[in-house]
Amino acid sequence: MARNGSERARIAIIGGTGYGGAELARLILGHPRAELARVTSIDHVGEPLEAVHLSLVGSGLTFEEIPPEDAVRDVDVAFMALPHKVSAAIGAKLEGAPTRVIDLSGDFRLRNADAYRRYYGQVHPCPEQLGRWVYGLPELNRAAIAGATRVASPGCFATTIALGLVPLARKGLLDGRVQVVACTGSSGSGAYASAGTHHPVRANNLKIYKALNHQHLPEITQTLADAARAAGTTSRCDLQFVPVSAPLARGILANSFVVVPEAIDEAAVAAIFAESYADEPFVRVLGGGARQAEVVAVKGSMYVELSWTLGPAVGGTRQLVVTTAADNLVKGGAGQAVQSMNLMLGFPEGEGISAPATWP
Repeated sequence: MARNGSERARIAIIGGTGYGGAELARLILGHPRAELARVTSIDHVGEPLEAVHLSLVGSGLTFEEIPPEDAVRDVDVAFMALPHKVSAAIGAKLEGAPTRVIDLSGDFRLRNADAYRRYYGQVHPCPEQLGRWVYGLPELNRAAIAGATRVASPGCFATTIALGLVPLARKGLLDGRVQVVACTGSSGSGAYASAGTHHPVRANNLKIYKALNHQHLPEITQTLADAARAAGTTSRCDLQFVPVSAPLARGILANSFVVVPEAIDEAAVAAIFAESYADEPFVRVLGGGARQAEVVAVKGSMYVELSWTLGPAVGGTRQLVVTTAADNLVKGGAGQAVQSMNLMLGFPEGEGISAPATWP
């Protein structure tokens, strides 16, 4: 087993035909300290990876259909790139396996079984595991991830929105209504087309969906409460979240509206975000100037851009709008999972994932 040594870590991907699986395979195949040992699927069994993911030419790997207990044998880390409600059953089967497991679905992110049932639409098959998986947001849980054997990687909306609000939660400034409107690309809906993601419609359309009821909502509020608790403050925000289906393939742009005291001026906002992110390798704090966060600047990369707009004082308060942009498949998905893998294996945190965004 590789850890801090020169031997390459062996990696398995369970469920490799979706966009998350493709992004994981791309990153692992280019990782200097890891090798992709196997990719499993119930689709395209026996076919090479490039038969589904056209860019992964020459990997030498084929999709295998093998039980998850066998898929994790003789590997250092197994990624579960499976749909919500499927990972839970697989994770239960792997409970005793010594292999480190990172799940990209939402099945182990929440600690509350009632919240899972409400937002995911089914009873969790192994509620005793909720709370045992470390939430894989390095900006919040870096040390815990490094020592973990089970990590629940955050959702794309949850990552993008939470990174904009965590510094405010740490300062006790999220006490009341917080409203978020966030636009996302079609890849967030998965590799299989539906009426809402079919390109001729999506490319010419904007629409809201799951307004005030998206499954990432309890994940975000849980994360903000954890950040506040760790800082010795509280976060009692009433989070209202409206997702927007946008005519782009990948990327998220989130605008979070927070009412802050009049005493919070531009310098104070800058100090709050600098304190949280001055040493974070993948969060770029742009500030409150003309250059605001945008998707094209982070597309295809691990980087999150963060900017803000602070309104004038009115009645003792100000309106603060925090804008964050991320790639839903990289920092919001597979790349963040590989970031956790690096921490778990003792590798440099940015190994294999620090390339700049594609442009344009």
